[in-house]
Amino acid sequence: MDDAPSAAQLSYLRRGLVQPGGKLPLFDEDGQAVSARTIRICIEKGWAEPWFDNPIKPDWLVCRLTDAGRHAAEGA
Repeated sequence: MDDAPSAAQLSYLRRGLVQPGGKLPLFDEDGQAVSARTIRICIEKGWAEPWFDNPIKPDWLVCRLTDAGRHAAEGA
């Protein structure tokens, strides 16, 4: 992982730093859904991992920070 997160990815990852278990948000500070592309790229880069399935909203990607994601969010 030699590339740094984009501004959108970094904003997403940093919000997990203050949540129990490193839970990442489904919505941004303005109440808009976080882009599925942002979430998927963070998963592909190893910065986030799926946490659990939401039976009420199966299309939502509920994720948490990985150690690499925590490092990327804190070090950037």
